[in-house]
Amino acid sequence: MTASPSPNVLTPQTPPATVLSPPKPMLASTLNRLQPAPETLVLLLALVIGSGTGCAVVLFHYLIQYIHSLMLEDVMGLIVPLGFWTLACIPVLGGLLVGIMRWWLQDFGPNLSALISASQGLDSVSSLRASGKAVAASVSLGTGASLGPEGPSVEIGANIGVIVGQALQMSKERQRLLLGAGAAAGLAAGFNAPIAGVFFALEVVLGTTFATSAVSVVLLSAVVAALIAQIGLGGQPPFTLPSYEVRSPLELPLYLGLGLFASLVSIAYTQSIQRAQQFFDGRIPGMGWMSRVPMLLRPAIGGLCVGAIALQFPQILGIGYETIEAMLRDVQFSLPLLLSLLVLKLAATAISLGSGLVGGLFAPAMFLGASLGAAYGKLMALVLPLSLGSIAAPPAYAMVGMAAVLAASARAPLTAILLLFELTRDYRIILPLMAAVGLSVWLVDRLKPLDRNPSTIQSTSLANSPDHNADVLHQLLVVQAMHQTFLSLPSTMSVLKAGLALTTHQSRSALVVDASEQLIGLVTLQDIHRAISRWETYCHTHAASDHPVIDLTTQTLDDICTKDLLYAHEDERIQDALARMSARGLNQLPVVDRHNIRHIIGLLEQEKITLLCSLTLMQQSLHPYLGMEKDSADGNEMPTAELMSLPQS
Repeated sequence: MTASPSPNVLTPQTPPATVLSPPKPMLASTLNRLQPAPETLVLLLALVIGSGTGCAVVLFHYLIQYIHSLMLEDVMGLIVPLGFWTLACIPVLGGLLVGIMRWWLQDFGPNLSALISASQGLDSVSSLRASGKAVAASVSLGTGASLGPEGPSVEIGANIGVIVGQALQMSKERQRLLLGAGAAAGLAAGFNAPIAGVFFALEVVLGTTFATSAVSVVLLSAVVAALIAQIGLGGQPPFTLPSYEVRSPLELPLYLGLGLFASLVSIAYTQSIQRAQQFFDGRIPGMGWMSRVPMLLRPAIGGLCVGAIALQFPQILGIGYETIEAMLRDVQFSLPLLLSLLVLKLAATAISLGSGLVGGLFAPAMFLGASLGAAYGKLMALVLPLSLGSIAAPPAYAMVGMAAVLAASARAPLTAILLLFELTRDYRIILPLMAAVGLSVWLVDRLKPLDRNPSTIQSTSLANSPDHNADVLHQLLVVQAMHQTFLSLPSTMSVLKAGLALTTHQSRSALVVDASEQLIGLVTLQDIHRAISRWETYCHTHAASDHPVIDLTTQTLDDICTKDLLYAHEDERIQDALARMSARGLNQLPVVDRHNIRHIIGLLEQEKITLLCSLTLMQQSLHPYLGMEKDSADGNEMPTAELMSLPQS
């Protein structure tokens, strides 16, 4: 999915996005009057989003097929007598059409990243224009752009989910749930893979915020959309994968090697997309002249480059499902040809996306993975000739390579594993699949741990929610977020009194100190609850015995507090402290002196960090507009409210 990243800070030089006006409350008021049961509401929402997404995706695929037939069959049939070079004219013509659409519409609307940010209240989005973007994607893909249909399909479903949530005037949390349901429906309809669609929504869109109730809406929406797609497009997946053949358990280490190469390909993939976007924006040193090229012509330039490559390697044109299936069917591709397709498909995809052509990055990632896996399988057969009988054929490595490159590029391992499992329906592929995918994702996380550039596959196609707090966290220090007043309790205090103290101060935790106010440990409400539960269990077990009864009034905090603590220092970045908290699942960290870790300075809590980030982002957004301007008429300062209502240019 391609779209320019929406700014997270509004400046006078960058016009702020238009906030979506609230829909008419007619549907919401009707729903309020009917007051359906929660189960009924879930079913209705799933049916509306799933059926709407399924029908829209079917129409989208029919439009791609129609344009493909019109341009690459009818028009090409008319001009091919002029020479084979005329093949390059089709992507150029498609680029011109997309450029005209970009010039006419100015904005194709928000991508999935922007929609997720808006659902979290972190950003506003421009008006929804899913139909215009879908038509542009159909033109791009139908004329041979090296992109895929899955990204636009996901965006179509996400837009439908957002529209339903706004029409019903639901909360931000509920709107994000419907957004995830729409995204799941889009992927399920596009691939005929409802399970992968569900996990895509839970893993990529909702992240760790979903609850059990969320699964019902997402699951039903994906099933309904996949059912409608099967009716409209047929029950077969985009391509048919062969049965996986297990030759030897000793072959598993070879799949780990494939995972290593997949991580390198995925990094090259995302970096090439970034560089291509920088090139067409004129942000590469020495290439500033590209910024003067009209936006109307840039997609045509991209189409010309793709068409020129296709003159020698026509396999890189378009979505590429036919070539992927040929690799999976063990059609004889030579090793040099597979490596050439790997490099050229990567370049063609980066150029297509960077120039402004519209499409997704799922299909190109799978093309790269299939090329890599097939080449790797052939290479292993050459390097290990003595073990030829115990090495699977190249299609097996092509299947695993598809999932490994997709998972590492999208940072969505569960989605990739389940997608390939649904396409193969073969349980035997799971073990090598998990090995290669797990290693590739782990390596990418280590090599590019903070890669949140908006030009990567995460936001341009799969659209992980952009972490708007990342830049803020990089700037803020612990001292700015820590509480300097905090609850501290003596280690000799009884558990009962400690529980009363936490209740009185309405605190979830307290620092435990010794007689000289030096830090000993940390006690939480959970620690108190566990102590009470153990005491009640002990009393119940030994009620009729002569054993001495444990008394909560004599058991002290020194007995139950956590003494093995992680610390933060006031002069370190919040980002570093938050990483330690996340690794252990902690909600707070004591802030101590760097030279004396038992000397307490403050307490750092998750809630305060979140609040500080939100306030900082708001301050940055408001800062350009909060200057007090002198009114030219009477010399009085213009009120801030009037200043904020001025037209923004």
